[in-house]
Amino acid sequence: MIATILFILGAILGSFLNVVIYRLPKGKSIIFPPSSCPHCGARIKPYDNIPIVSYIILKGRCRNCGAPISPRYPIVESIVAFSFLFGYLRYGLSFEYLTFVLFILLLVPISFIDFDTMLIPDSIAIPGIIIGLTLSFFRGRMYSSILGAVIGAVVIVTIYYSAKFIYKKEAIGLGDMRLSALIGSFVGWASFLITVFIASFIGLIYGVIIIRKRGGTIKKEIPFGPFLSIGGFIVFIWGREILRLIYHS
Repeated sequence: MIATILFILGAILGSFLNVVIYRLPKGKSIIFPPSSCPHCGARIKPYDNIPIVSYIILKGRCRNCGAPISPRYPIVESIVAFSFLFGYLRYGLSFEYLTFVLFILLLVPISFIDFDTMLIPDSIAIPGIIIGLTLSFFRGRMYSSILGAVIGAVVIVTIYYSAKFIYKKEAIGLGDMRLSALIGSFVGWASFLITVFIASFIGLIYGVIIIRKRGGTIKKEIPFGPFLSIGGFIVFIWGREILRLIYHS
């Protein structure tokens, strides 16, 4: 019963994050007006706004005009819902579970907004750093958290200026610095270094796939934020096991 409730709660919060992802970069209120179809402007009825379920029932189309609804909506809702469920199965109803779900609620909108706009919103990243540092006090990881935030920022700034010096252009955005500090504040300094490795590896694979699909060229920049978030997600859950393997290898 608890697992089901948390799954539903995650789906509902995922639906809200969809609003944040769509409206925040446009400078619109995330509360008013109520959700509407971006094609015809018709208000979405409550029974058509049930996370995941409504998309399936409507077959991915607006009830009013029949225009296609982006599959991103159920994807975001599912990511958050299953994260809430998985976190409960791993941590139970604990303070670590609360930390985990807050981490997810910060990473998801940042990642999708960065993917769309190549920008990481300070209005999420900076409060996220504060939240991570505050929670670390109660988790008994204050020193590691502060060091993680600092190292996270320093690593990205170092990459930024090194790439700019070598290639004479920006290879990474400074917005990633704030995201890295956020992730570091949640996972600690040692785990953050693993996060960067995982993010770079996944980003490299993604880049190779894009190059092959587009005939050997990349027509636009690839955001690094989503890959950092994936790395942070992996490390938050399995970071200690990974570090143990490294230390004993």
